[in-house]
Amino acid sequence: MEPVSAEFVRTIDWTSRYVSVSTPVASVRNAYHPDGPLLRHVVVYCPFTGIEQTFPCSKWLDEKEGDGLIERELYEMVSLRQKRQKKHPWSLWIWTSDIPSAGTDADISFQIYGEKGKSDEIRLDNKTDNFEQGQTDRFMVELPDFGKMTKLRIWHEKRNPFAGWHLSKATIMKTLTKEKYTFPCERWLDVNEDDNEVVRELPATGALIDEPLTVIKYRVTVCTGNIGGSGTDALVFLNLIGDKGDTGDRELINCKNNVNKFEKGNLDEFIIEAVSVGRVRRIRIGHNGKGGGCGWFLDKVIVREEGEAEANAVEFPCNRWFDRNEDDGQIVRELVPFSDGQRLYNVNYHITVKTGSIPGGSSDSNVFVKLYGEKGDTSRMMLLVSDNNLGNYFEMGRVDVFTVETFDIGQINRMRIGHTNEGMRAGWFLDSVQIMVPVHGNQYMFPSHRWLCKDEADGKTEVEIYPSEILDLEQSMNYEISVVTGDVTFAGTNARVFIQMFGEKGKTEVTILESRSNNFERNTTEIYKIEGKDIGKIFKIRIGHDGSGIGPGWFLESVDVKHLIMAMAPKEKKKEDKKKKKKKKKDEEEEEEGEELQEVVFTYHFPCSRWLASGEEDGELVVELLPEDAEDMEVNTYDVSVFTGVMMGAGTDAKVFVNIYGEHGDTGERYLKSSNNLNKFEKGQEDRFTVTAVDLGPLKKLRIRHDNSGSYSSWYLDRVEIVDSKDDTTYFFPCNRWLAVDEDDGQIARELVPVDEAFMWKDDDDEEGGGAKLGLEQKSMSTTYTLKIKTGEKKYAGTDANVFAILFGENDDTGIINLKACKNYKNKFEQGMINEFIVEAVDLGDLEKMRIGHDNSGGSSGWFLDWVEIDAPSQGQRLRFPCGRWLDKGEDDGAIVRDLFPAELQTEYYTPCESGFHDLSVRDNSCPNIIVRLCKMYWCADYRPLSFVQ
Repeated sequence: MEPVSAEFVRTIDWTSRYVSVSTPVASVRNAYHPDGPLLRHVVVYCPFTGIEQTFPCSKWLDEKEGDGLIERELYEMVSLRQKRQKKHPWSLWIWTSDIPSAGTDADISFQIYGEKGKSDEIRLDNKTDNFEQGQTDRFMVELPDFGKMTKLRIWHEKRNPFAGWHLSKATIMKTLTKEKYTFPCERWLDVNEDDNEVVRELPATGALIDEPLTVIKYRVTVCTGNIGGSGTDALVFLNLIGDKGDTGDRELINCKNNVNKFEKGNLDEFIIEAVSVGRVRRIRIGHNGKGGGCGWFLDKVIVREEGEAEANAVEFPCNRWFDRNEDDGQIVRELVPFSDGQRLYNVNYHITVKTGSIPGGSSDSNVFVKLYGEKGDTSRMMLLVSDNNLGNYFEMGRVDVFTVETFDIGQINRMRIGHTNEGMRAGWFLDSVQIMVPVHGNQYMFPSHRWLCKDEADGKTEVEIYPSEILDLEQSMNYEISVVTGDVTFAGTNARVFIQMFGEKGKTEVTILESRSNNFERNTTEIYKIEGKDIGKIFKIRIGHDGSGIGPGWFLESVDVKHLIMAMAPKEKKKEDKKKKKKKKKDEEEEEEGEELQEVVFTYHFPCSRWLASGEEDGELVVELLPEDAEDMEVNTYDVSVFTGVMMGAGTDAKVFVNIYGEHGDTGERYLKSSNNLNKFEKGQEDRFTVTAVDLGPLKKLRIRHDNSGSYSSWYLDRVEIVDSKDDTTYFFPCNRWLAVDEDDGQIARELVPVDEAFMWKDDDDEEGGGAKLGLEQKSMSTTYTLKIKTGEKKYAGTDANVFAILFGENDDTGIINLKACKNYKNKFEQGMINEFIVEAVDLGDLEKMRIGHDNSGGSSGWFLDWVEIDAPSQGQRLRFPCGRWLDKGEDDGAIVRDLFPAELQTEYYTPCESGFHDLSVRDNSCPNIIVRLCKMYWCADYRPLSFVQ
């Protein structure tokens, strides 16, 4: 190899076709000219073994720099060795027919299918007068092992009068084994010849093929919806996916029955010729999003083989928009032939793409991805509609989030990402990609940190990357929620609707039901897909709205919740080849008609038929619903009495909210709106409220808070009493504390536990001791957490916004904690600062994650959060939640709320502190209701990580 010189920032790609390397390289020797560069590392990749090795250097090869050496021997850093996909060299011959005008100037692409999979789409660049009339062109290609070849798809993309091409045949041969396949064609790929198509599928023939696959025609009927604006002028494409492969994306150009395609109410018919894909299991359909009226409402697609009866047609219902401004904004969808629970059969892949902070790293080009998994690979998917909607995608230093919905490909082993090299600034610096798959419980980290640009580095505009790390997440499952708004006057709402589900294994988080369409209109059905934890058999749901917008009142008719379960179902009848069909025995027929374990849709129906409006019925905006077949559950009423303290300034003008917890779930946070008093929560006053909810069983705790609004928001809460009207049981929840930013510990939310009635009514002589014991009993049932929050060192990292957090444990969560009262700084969340807060909670269990964010208020609201540390001495744990990201609408991905997870390697475990209590309470005689509490002292001899304890 001749000596080569290059600039420091460039990547040099040497490809050797003279040496077959079957084992890893031991060392690399590099020789450069005397004015050589600073060499970072050398990467050696062998496609035959799939091994990629890295040889670090980080030294000059220059007589005038460093030690003056211009030749070095490098040794592999084994920890960086990567196992890539093995590929083998093949020779491909293309025969262009020897007839007039048979040649083409178009670029030709192909894809090969085998028994074990398929190749990527490979373009054969037409740069040296290839594909001329009567000419045979040879190409060298590298292909993975996908078993015996079955078919070849070959096409070009130029639909103009002079791009036509007549292909005679194609032959491919494996260089090492001489394995050979031939694909006869003898047809035009021309918009003005034959059937006017520019793509052909050719079955494999040759000595290794016993019987070539059959080429058949599929008649596809595309039914556009009847609602306003349903039609589209965009370019529509379709891919039929079956047991034996797929047809690839086919542009639906040549309509058989309509000149103006995809208009409102149209039934447009197309013929797709392809090698048989077996039974069609799903279809992928979409459009390119171009044109003035590109939004499209698709009703359904009907597919049948040409010549078969219409009764044998397969129907793929859709009834959804393909529009960036409607529904979920997607313009490509995969459909399955099931009308019930159709959205449950696809898996969501949440793709986070970070553009590097390199000058000029932004791109105006269209980016695409392709994912490869153990169960198959996806089509090439364009990233056109983002979830976080930053406006301009792939800008320098920004993070774009996309969701693609496709079939389950299993564990991801690699991905291909690139762009179409279009636009004024097509070049792109890709920093990294993360893919989160909640249904699998996995998050994949794909580092890149390289240019995808014709004029930078190696000139590539797409690259194949492999995951450096696979993280475990809490596994979720798909739920389909159907919400029916009633057919009464003013039934619709513009408010934000939310839902929460409760089951035998727990509860989901509160989920906002929203899309880009105008939702919850009168007499409409809205369908949503959400990802949530598996909560087992669902026994109730809570649904409501926040009362926002104009005309927030809502008449809810019913809710259906669907998910997939494994159950016995009739076996699917196999489609038989008429040529091979034989007379079967009776017992064989009975065996085929039996049952087998399959995925089926399970539905819970929740009738409602009531108003959720402040001016209708009981004025409630939230309702709890039981499934219609529920027998052992019933709705209960809880009478809530709130007692405000008697000291000066005890009353509040803020809005107060309460959440009641029992053995069978909770009521959710309820706004205490309608009291027996006109002016609520005044000094020394009792306010009575009614909360209706599904029976909670014995009560366990109470969470009460206010929103710190109003002129006088500070509040001294004496106690809360709750009467369970079902069994006439009274629960006592003493508090005797401030809920105020500038009093006590600064918290405006408290979790209270019920105590025995005896504690509530002590004689005056025993009042002092009783008060102390009451405080101790409550303290012993709660956990105190110390939160340390580190703001980053970046410029403008601090925030003036109001910061909040939620802690999630294995048993429950804390609800929103407003981080107002800092223990060590008055001016919180400044650059480089560590702020400390105290949080008390009841029965969370082990912490699993935390949510932290701000309300985007103040003059400088953007915030760079470095990390959060949570210390729980009574549990013997100190957990670190790393972040290292902006919470800023103008930075990163634009999010101002983030979910953080504990880093296992940074978690410290130590001997839990024993709860010791001083038998001491000090009374201020000037105010008999004030007790200075020394409630809970931590005695711990070894407040150290366990690894250091002798």
